[in-house]
Amino acid sequence: MDKKTEEFYTRLKEELANTSAWPSEYLYKFIVPTTLENVMEVENTFNNMGAVIKTHQSKTGKFTSISINVTMENPEKVVEKYLQVSNIEGIISF
Repeated sequence: MDKKTEEFYTRLKEELANTSAWPSEYLYKFIVPTTLENVMEVENTFNNMGAVIKTHQSKTGKFTSISINVTMENPEKVVEKYLQVSNIEGIISF
């Protein structure tokens, strides 16, 4: 992981720790190039966690947005999930 990415996740953990009581609900938002494999890989990362997953395809069908609302234990677990999906080609997290 590069230094900039590492700094981002460190800041995110600190912010989450200071603004929420844990465990807490967290909303992940991703955009992936539309392929069944990409969407399934993101969904499978949150499998068996009681997550509410919503997907929406762009007008052109090239991209799919994925919103995942899930209860997470702590800020470290939130970041862990971001890192797990970061290997999906073309994924954007926000």
